[in-house]
Formats: sequence, structure tokens, C-alpha cells
Amino acid sequence: MMGGGWGGMFFGLIFWVLIIVGIIWLISWIAREGGMRRELRGGSSATEILKERYAKGEINKQEFEEKMKDLSK
Repeated sequence: MMGGGWGGMFFGLIFWVLIIVGIIWLISWIAREGGMRRELRGGSSATEILKERYAKGEINKQEFEEKMKDLSK
């Protein structure tokens, strides 16, 4: 005889709860990791930041050109 009774149903429920929690955790982990990669989501790249600094007058033309040359290496 099987004799599983309520025990099988209880462990089946626990199994599916763990599966759902695992999927939610995986989705949230992927979302957090994606948040760390700003460039992939349209964040500022080094050249964009450098252009902004030059436009604001924080650096002069010579510094701008030197830094652009360094970035292109």
C-alpha cells in the first residue's frame, strides 16, 4: 500500500513554494546585476563624461585631447 496520506501533499506544496521562491530570487538577482552595468542600460561612458567636462569648462582643450587619446588606446 502507498500510505502517503497528507505527507506527500505537504512536501509537494513545500517543493512548489521553494521553486517559486527560487525563481523570484533569480529574477531579482539578474535585475540587480543588470543594474551594476550602467553602460549597457545607457549610462554615461568615459568619453561622454569627458565631453561633458570639456563642455562645462572643467578641463581645457589640451587635457581633453590627451584624455581622449588615452581612452582610445
